[in-house]
Amino acid sequence: MGERQAQAVVLDAERAAWRPAAGDHAPASADLPATRLGRTRPATRYGPMLRNRVRSTAKSFRGHFGAAVAEEAEFGHGFVLVPVLLALGAIAWFALPESVGIAELAVLLCVFGIPALLCRGGFHRWRPLALGPALVVAGMLLASLETARLDTVVLDGSVTTELRGRVLSREPDDKGRWRYLVEIEETSRPRLRRPPARATLLARSRHEPFQVGTVIEGKARLSPPSGPALPGLNDFAFDSYFRGVGAVGFFYGAPHAATDAVSVAIPSQTALSDWMRAELATMRETVGNRIRAAIGGDTGAIAAALVTGEERAIGRETVEALRAAGLSHVLAISGLNMVLAAGTFLIGARTLMSFVPGLAEKFPAKKVAAAGALLMVFLYILISGGAVSALRSWIMISIMLVAVFFDRISISLRNVALAALVIIAWKPSAVAGPGFQMSFAATLALVAGYARWRDYKARDRENAGKRGRWQAVSGLAVGTVATSVIGGLATAIYAAGHFNRLPAYGLAANVAATPLIGILVMPFALFAMLLMPFGLEYYPLQVMGQGLDWMLAVARYVASLDGEWATGRIDATGFFLVAFGGVLLCVLRTRLALAGVGLVLLGGAQIASQGRAEPPSITISEDGQLVGLVAGKAIATNRSRPPEFIFSQWQRALAAADHIRPVEAPATGAGQGAAATSVHVAALLAVAKPGAFACRKGAACVGRSREGWTVIVVEAPQLVPVLCEHADVLVVATRRPVATCPSRRALMISGETLRRTGAIEIHAERTQSGAPDGMRIVPSFASTERPWQRHRRYDWRSGDFLSEAPPL
Repeated sequence: MGERQAQAVVLDAERAAWRPAAGDHAPASADLPATRLGRTRPATRYGPMLRNRVRSTAKSFRGHFGAAVAEEAEFGHGFVLVPVLLALGAIAWFALPESVGIAELAVLLCVFGIPALLCRGGFHRWRPLALGPALVVAGMLLASLETARLDTVVLDGSVTTELRGRVLSREPDDKGRWRYLVEIEETSRPRLRRPPARATLLARSRHEPFQVGTVIEGKARLSPPSGPALPGLNDFAFDSYFRGVGAVGFFYGAPHAATDAVSVAIPSQTALSDWMRAELATMRETVGNRIRAAIGGDTGAIAAALVTGEERAIGRETVEALRAAGLSHVLAISGLNMVLAAGTFLIGARTLMSFVPGLAEKFPAKKVAAAGALLMVFLYILISGGAVSALRSWIMISIMLVAVFFDRISISLRNVALAALVIIAWKPSAVAGPGFQMSFAATLALVAGYARWRDYKARDRENAGKRGRWQAVSGLAVGTVATSVIGGLATAIYAAGHFNRLPAYGLAANVAATPLIGILVMPFALFAMLLMPFGLEYYPLQVMGQGLDWMLAVARYVASLDGEWATGRIDATGFFLVAFGGVLLCVLRTRLALAGVGLVLLGGAQIASQGRAEPPSITISEDGQLVGLVAGKAIATNRSRPPEFIFSQWQRALAAADHIRPVEAPATGAGQGAAATSVHVAALLAVAKPGAFACRKGAACVGRSREGWTVIVVEAPQLVPVLCEHADVLVVATRRPVATCPSRRALMISGETLRRTGAIEIHAERTQSGAPDGMRIVPSFASTERPWQRHRRYDWRSGDFLSEAPPL
């Protein structure tokens, strides 16, 4: 044996002697015997041990992960994620700048679907990974099919015309005016080359309202549905497109009935579906009128809204109070309302059957009551108008009641998933709206919480039968608070994402109002509807009205506390992470649910970092009539009384509550002509201060942004050549051709530009030194290729669509 080999043997013997026993700590490297081979690194000594530990940890993790996946599969909760992936696909298709065709999506579905079908035998564990992309593509395909099926014609621009059409529905507002949904039959003076099929028109003059089915005529102002108030906010043209409404507007004066047309449609003259729709609209109106006549005021309007879904008759102050208190969900025909109605009918029917001797023994009382409740909720959905929240509630409750026939569990995540699948398959566009998202988020969270509570009680059955009277009362109180907390937390991200605000005292308001709704409002609303055919609804409606009065008192008190949180716009990535993490947290039952917690935390961090980003410097509405200068928590505008509909959205999205009104520039007495115009401009520039506008009526408004940019809003287009030499941003609201700036110094934004872009924001691009480097323009639309945006490129002169071109 050589000398080196002998030294290696000695070293191995020394290492074996110094190997620590189980439970002992390894000695420091300085305590090891020295050898002639030099120092020995700890990494070299413990390397095999660390590698073995990492391998064992990875093996243990794979084992636990596989066991958790198998347990989730036994629960069957993978089915709950099917509508989630379909909804993600639909939302992704709607968010694309350009449409992906049906043929391309069908090919993609085959590409992803075939591998999912082939994952059998030893590859079955990979099926969820292969099925996920296929479901996302299937959701995109459903969205594309719905869009192609509707093909709604949206009006390209505002116009005044003589209109003739048939009333499809009507609804009063809080001021006694009537809003009609009209199916347009003819336009004249001018005749529209591309008329929309339907329009929503407000008749502001007092008149005897027209019956559904009446053909009416009148001079009307039509406009296309508005786009987002700012980039990233709700696009009302999208909602109108999928409701089949291509224009909004109002009548000049009162419309009148056409003398040469049959006023009321009957089945032999129109389609059966249209006739049924007209009959249901008439029934809804009759029910709403009788409720409002019995109760009166905003209380009666709310009571009618809970039954028929008509909310326009409620006063604006009352709506704002409910919204500030976090009780606006009461106005929607949601799961709470329908569950209370169905539950009241179910319990009442079983109780009445038990009073008849021998009847409950001959017939299954629970199933008979469930059949009656099923018929009742079907009539409820017919009268309610079919909002998404009502449809979701009806589908889910119907599934629950059908489950009673087969002695199955009524409340489960699978039932929630089935209801979601039906709505997504029937109307994929609904998934992009706050109604669908908030409704399903609350229902999913409540059902998941109920399931966990049920499992907890199943493990504690020994004490379940020893509950006293006070324990039952405390359980009811805890259930009420828990329901409000879970529902509020589940919908918070959606309220912030869609409405940019959260009620600070919403929990307290819901805890106080929920017992009123459950005991006085909805049960007596059901009694009133059952007695209405006999004319005996008055007294139940009085009890219902008293409960609503108390609920409104709670809402007004909470709203007076002024506890609303303005969240501003929520980052899309953070919104998705929090929402999807919440879904996983509700669906998964094992430790895999911690992945949902991680996503929620990650999304919250993303939203918090985005909240520190600098807001835009300049905001411009899509019609160019309203321009804002943003500085801190204030917005300065060029109008003393900006449109409430637009400006309130600006304030919430930018978390800026203060409004700085423009100042009127003093008169100069300079007369007319170019010289006088220069004097007027000089006077405006002298008065304008950073963060505010100075205006001269009929001429222009001049303001300065926080970066020092001069912003000029031109009211007289002939002043453009003079004003553009003094401006960094020049806004001209007209769509008519105007002169261009000779020096090209100013960024010129015209009505035609805004027609392509929608509302825009201008941000300051900053260098590393912090100085402004340039302007970054953010439009509402990256392109106008989508069907609900394409009307922005229509040219009525040529009768064709203009080519897509970058407008800025």
